[in-house]
Amino acid sequence: MQMKKKRPSWDDYFLNLAFVVRSRADCTRRKVGALVVKDFRIISTGYNGTPHGIKNCSEGGCVRCKRRDSKEIDWYEYEESCVCIHAEQNAIIQAAYQGTSTKGATLYSTTNSCSSCAKMLINAGIIRLVCKIEHHDKEGIGLLKKAGVEVESK
Repeated sequence: MQMKKKRPSWDDYFLNLAFVVRSRADCTRRKVGALVVKDFRIISTGYNGTPHGIKNCSEGGCVRCKRRDSKEIDWYEYEESCVCIHAEQNAIIQAAYQGTSTKGATLYSTTNSCSSCAKMLINAGIIRLVCKIEHHDKEGIGLLKKAGVEVESK
């Protein structure tokens, strides 16, 4: 009798794919991957990096990454000087660019959302976040929960 191989749950499957998406990130500080899923279908993906037409972080496109790599600043300093777009933001932007609604969708991310991304997820109609809890900004989780967004840590 053949043993049936156990398939991953849907959450594990999509979270694993978010880690594959993360491999495209070019940020020299932290690599993050995200995907938006609706009705068990991936509607968009995103990873953190510079906007189109801007040099990648590894090529000197982000002043903050450059300063961080040279040890001029600590990893949490001068976040406002970063030109990178977060993975969650890119996933939502890509869905909008393609004309696809994110209302009622789940976002899978390799890390928890920062406060800025949490606000964007709420207003984009994301109803669930499945993530690893790794980001230093834990306020985003609180915002999501206050807005009724289900947050699940894997």
